[in-house]
Amino acid sequence: MTVGFLKRLLGPIIIGLAVVLSLLYFIDAGNENLKNPAVISGWFLFGFLILLGALNVRKKLIAFNLGAVRFWVAFHIVGGLAAVVIFLIHTDGIIFPLGIYEQIIAILFWFVSVTGVFGTIFINVYPRRLSDTGGEVVYDAIPSELVRLRDEAENCVMDCVNSSGEATLSDHYSDTLDWYFRRPRFYLNHLLGGDRSSAWVGKHIEEVRRYLNDNEQEYLNKIAKLASAKSILDRQYSCQDLLRKWLLLHVPLSIALIIMSIWHLIMIHLYLQ
Repeated sequence: MTVGFLKRLLGPIIIGLAVVLSLLYFIDAGNENLKNPAVISGWFLFGFLILLGALNVRKKLIAFNLGAVRFWVAFHIVGGLAAVVIFLIHTDGIIFPLGIYEQIIAILFWFVSVTGVFGTIFINVYPRRLSDTGGEVVYDAIPSELVRLRDEAENCVMDCVNSSGEATLSDHYSDTLDWYFRRPRFYLNHLLGGDRSSAWVGKHIEEVRRYLNDNEQEYLNKIAKLASAKSILDRQYSCQDLLRKWLLLHVPLSIALIIMSIWHLIMIHLYLQ
């Protein structure tokens, strides 16, 4: 994590600590007035869940000046940690409360929390890797770019055959590089920051070079450049695809948790009455 990111967390950390200390104060005051502390902590927790869910709304309200998204993200991260503390206060330190209904809420809460931790790692690692590859490519444009690179590579092979009358490069391409150009490759390796893609391409480019004449090697060099461009595109795809899949998991779970929490509040207050 960068120093700038840690600095952005300072303000939300102070607010989070103030909220937790306020909760403890109200619980202590409630005990003196014979009020149920679980109700107090429950409302605090529910309020935090609503505020945390507001980040997704903020991202959609681009036209309104509601503060920079990066500060909302910082609040979201610290607020998530504070929500864990409030949850444990609410359940008296019990991770999975008794009762099927309560356990469903607890499971949703912990899934949201765990995916939130992974999300914090993702948003601090992968955007920087996208920048290191020369800027972010629009995710929806990646498939068409892959097709373009594959078509250029195949045309290059055909031009080589027509020019030299030899099928050495064509046969080698069909046996090796055709697999590489067909779709995004080395997904996990790109996510882990590896460069196996370039090593694989370099190996298969060089192993055929000694069988080609000077004219054929010019076409091979063109294919190598296209393969290098595809490696960058594959890295873009891997990072953006993971971020999208994470959102498709974290956001629906969060919505489900809020809905179940609303139902929980209604049932608890009906029971208390």
